[in-house]
Amino acid sequence: MNWLNCFSNERFGVQEVSRSARSQYERDYDRIIFSSAFRRLQNKTQVFPLPEHIFVHNRLTHSLEVASVGRSLGNIIGKELVKLPSIKKDDAARKFYRNQLKNVIAAACLAHDLGNPAFGHSGEEAISKYFIDKQGDTSFVNQFTKEEWKDLVTFEGNANALRIATKQFKGRLPGGFRLTYSTLCAILKYPCESVASKGKSGPKHLSKFGFFQDDLDAFSSITSKVNMIQESVAPIVYKRHPFVYLVEAADDLCYTIIDFEDAHRLEILTTEEVETLFMGLIKLNKDEDLKHVKKVRSQLREDPNELIAYLRAKTINYLTIAAAETFINNKNVIIKGQFASSLINAIPKAQPILKEIERISTEKIYNHSSVVKIELAGFKIMSGLIQDFVEAALIPKDDRKTRHKKILKLLPKQYNFDEKQKPYQKVMCILDYMSGMTDVYALELYRNIRGIEMPSI
Repeated sequence: MNWLNCFSNERFGVQEVSRSARSQYERDYDRIIFSSAFRRLQNKTQVFPLPEHIFVHNRLTHSLEVASVGRSLGNIIGKELVKLPSIKKDDAARKFYRNQLKNVIAAACLAHDLGNPAFGHSGEEAISKYFIDKQGDTSFVNQFTKEEWKDLVTFEGNANALRIATKQFKGRLPGGFRLTYSTLCAILKYPCESVASKGKSGPKHLSKFGFFQDDLDAFSSITSKVNMIQESVAPIVYKRHPFVYLVEAADDLCYTIIDFEDAHRLEILTTEEVETLFMGLIKLNKDEDLKHVKKVRSQLREDPNELIAYLRAKTINYLTIAAAETFINNKNVIIKGQFASSLINAIPKAQPILKEIERISTEKIYNHSSVVKIELAGFKIMSGLIQDFVEAALIPKDDRKTRHKKILKLLPKQYNFDEKQKPYQKVMCILDYMSGMTDVYALELYRNIRGIEMPSI
């Protein structure tokens, strides 16, 4: 892999590239933003429960903001990469990095959270726990291969994002969203199969996994088209694609900083503690006009929310520039797949402040009672639903009771499975339905099925 062959405007699932007034990569962005999977993110919790009168971030607003930062990163990096002699000499590469890299990163940022189920990590944990609790049931476990079983006991939203973007659901066209290979490779944050993942103790690219066994062909097609470097054949492991670092950086800096802003808006954090830490990062920007910042701070003092919003913008600007500089300084290592850190964690001057933000976030935000309550509720809701649907799906057709048949009738047509399919494939159909649910829909369905609330007609 090199800077000349790591991108492709070909589309997954499409034989010919059609002409359009928009570039292929702009079309990727548009396809994602107009999709129902993206639209559903508006009712998926980011961190805090969605209050009626105070507007905090949900998965959709988070994704839009990540895309905005990602476009800036792609624009900065693209303008730097075109200075490389090899790219200067190549007309296609020069045009791509100068004009299109920013669109690729923005589109991938939009797609990065598409695979997150209702209630986020609680939803992932609930899906996994159902199968973990079955580990003592040999007859149940033996229905799956080792690789399939690992997929299920460690359900992963990142792998599910790839699945949503590429899978041909019933009644739909082949190729899923039919995105370019350039955009698809940029969301492969963990380019390995589940049995290769090593958790937090392992290397960054192996801390989770990037595709389910059911989507191996799609993953292999992507890695081939953009010439990703294979690290291991068994288990399947690839080195990260360079574009991944930009998508990851945009996501990292957005949730790190914006979760703080939301916590301030909800009065979980004081203006003083947020302002102090944001200013600490802003002062690291050698190009910042600190006199002007001081003047604006004084003007906004009477509106604390607007003050923090201003400082948040300045903070994100600094981290974006610093992440881009880190990428350029390490470009030779990154293209070889040998850069072992995230870009944000490789900004030495910012680490003390970022670590303090992380500490406060864990202590005061992610363990706040409102967050804990929604996580517990989400876990209970998703656990109940996964039990009902998977149990019904795996019982042989002739042995299903009326309640099992009724449960399966609730599946939308695009998620219906063939009775001849393997147990793993049946389960994946159920998980497709489950992971697409919004928080509100999952809660309503749980109440209806459990008889807590009668459905409206």
